[in-house]
Amino acid sequence: MAKVRTKDIIEKFDLELISGEEGINRPITMSDISRPGIEIAGFFDYYPAERIQLLGKTELTFAEKLSPTERAIRMEKLCTDVTPGIIVTRELEVPEELIEACEREAVPLMRSRQKTTRFSGRLTNFLESKLAPTTAVHGVLIDIYGVGVLITGKSGVGKSETALELVKRGHRLVADDCVEIRQEDEDTLIGNSPELIEHLLEIRGLGIINVMTLFGAGAVRSHKRITLVINLELWDQNKQYDRLGLDEEKMRIIDTDLTKLTVPVRPGRNLAVIIEVAAMNFRLKRMGVNAAEQFTNRLADVIEEGEHDEEH
Repeated sequence: MAKVRTKDIIEKFDLELISGEEGINRPITMSDISRPGIEIAGFFDYYPAERIQLLGKTELTFAEKLSPTERAIRMEKLCTDVTPGIIVTRELEVPEELIEACEREAVPLMRSRQKTTRFSGRLTNFLESKLAPTTAVHGVLIDIYGVGVLITGKSGVGKSETALELVKRGHRLVADDCVEIRQEDEDTLIGNSPELIEHLLEIRGLGIINVMTLFGAGAVRSHKRITLVINLELWDQNKQYDRLGLDEEKMRIIDTDLTKLTVPVRPGRNLAVIIEVAAMNFRLKRMGVNAAEQFTNRLADVIEEGEHDEEH
């Protein structure tokens, strides 16, 4: 199913539809935009027909210089059966030949009030976010001190209860149970909640609670970049847990590697505080302060001094 159709950009950018209305359901498959200046000049060998075509002052001023016959031929060539639409910017006057060609070939012809470069940037950003690769993960996403923390773990381990405690401590819920994730850049993962369960938390014994109505608008946010994964698992006697924090585990989502911490769960451990501190510690590490490394280096120095004293 197409993620974006031409009618979506007409709505989003309040574009005026001039002709080719039959084609407004055409799919837009790429975020790249074409400014077909060289094509209007007659060179169609590499025409990227499947992109949105953007015509600004330069292209239209040049088109005016062509003879009506040439202009009609080139405008006709711009309209293919895969072209999702042609947009004229700056509310410029649209050549009659283009209006007719778009109507014949059912290519939506639209007009924007904005300047070409500014509009091009906004449209590209919109398309990139809509066409980005997506996935869904079972877990809870919370913004803790500005760090997007994805809490994962088996069903019943206490993810939602921990999220509730974190929200009570002033942090912000993004999504509970199902986190929709899209990769916007090579290493940027943005998480949000499916519309149906936005702002809701499911707590066993209480049922479904609305975090926004209980704690206010400051307790939720619609989306957040994910930078840390904390996996909760029931305490296993036989497993060796990282006690110093030197092991850097990674979790791969789409094409991005995220730092992952495994936190064992057992009665008496305040998970919310542990996760809160993990987020703060993660921020410190990003600023270049690594407590575990500093401890290890100090320990090495103490051992070295001890050996040195023994020699004397």
